[in-house]
Amino acid sequence: MNRIKADAMMFTDGSGLELTALDVLPPGPGEIRVRMRASGVCHSDLHVVTGDWGGKSPVVLGHEGSGIIESVGEGVPTSRIGDHVALSWFAPCRICSYCISGRQWACRNTTANDALMADGTTRLRRDEASVYAFLNVGSFAEYAVVPESGAITMPKELPFEIGALIGCAATTGIGAVLNTAQVTSGSSSAVVGCGGVGLSVIMGLALAGANPIIAVDMSDEKLDAARAAGATHVVNANEGSVVDRVMALTSYGVEYAFEAAGRVDTAGQCVDMTAPDGTTVLVGMPSGANPLPLNLLDVTMNGKSILGCSYGGATPALTFPMIADLYLSGKLPLDELVGTRIDLTNVPQAFEEMKAGRGRRSVVTY
Repeated sequence: MNRIKADAMMFTDGSGLELTALDVLPPGPGEIRVRMRASGVCHSDLHVVTGDWGGKSPVVLGHEGSGIIESVGEGVPTSRIGDHVALSWFAPCRICSYCISGRQWACRNTTANDALMADGTTRLRRDEASVYAFLNVGSFAEYAVVPESGAITMPKELPFEIGALIGCAATTGIGAVLNTAQVTSGSSSAVVGCGGVGLSVIMGLALAGANPIIAVDMSDEKLDAARAAGATHVVNANEGSVVDRVMALTSYGVEYAFEAAGRVDTAGQCVDMTAPDGTTVLVGMPSGANPLPLNLLDVTMNGKSILGCSYGGATPALTFPMIADLYLSGKLPLDELVGTRIDLTNVPQAFEEMKAGRGRRSVVTY
């Protein structure tokens, strides 16, 4: 196997985003090389660009991807070559206590957060200098080398755009409902923030039989998408108190409130709109280590629960195929997540649209 040249959208501190050609090395032991076919543009990538999150530099962004396995490293069955895969941005080790107890989203040995392979190096080079892959994926490139445990085989009839979104937004949102909150049929609910993750939460609530499903956002376009995803009511956050309007639609508040915007103020709103003995689920990724002010008397007196949710509490090898099958059987309208299909040159513009709160998920197609 040889190194391959690939176009990639790279981010460098001080220089910003740059479309460049990189060398992609062959996969090492326990690794695979994927020819990318689609990548979603997620708010987590924007957090790196804006400096909200620290990280290694230079780095190829993108962590929500799908493609076809092109080659495999030592220890990976050659039969996997040609598989259509969705990439997990939190490739598990499969051997720590969290992994073997079914909590791969909390794996303690993953190297994803360090953007390094198991041997402590990277598989991307520019002029022989190492380039990092965000969360060990780097899907804003024509090729990616990832840990084998992070490449989940998908049905070949699944569109690559949908496979990419299963890799992050869909799994995070649907998993928040089914795994983290374990919402039961008939439960009242609200979702604050109707981006890719929020819309996925709404789809998960509809799948679970929740009612009502109240969607909250500042964008009428996103609220229209929320209705298409399964929301029964919508609330424009620009038009008065969100909490008061949600309370007016319910008896005592909602049994489940999902925060999907990653903001302190909306997280507080979710706690306030949660009914006694209800649950607030914090799903959106914040810009930093922001403290959450709480009315402790309200939380304790009313027996409210507050749950953090990472990656939808998912085991990707199980959750990804489940979501794919539900989509293919017509039970999950994941097409509603896809906004504009773009190429790599349009990634900076997609970030600007995201900053402005416009549109649905931009998806890079190769």
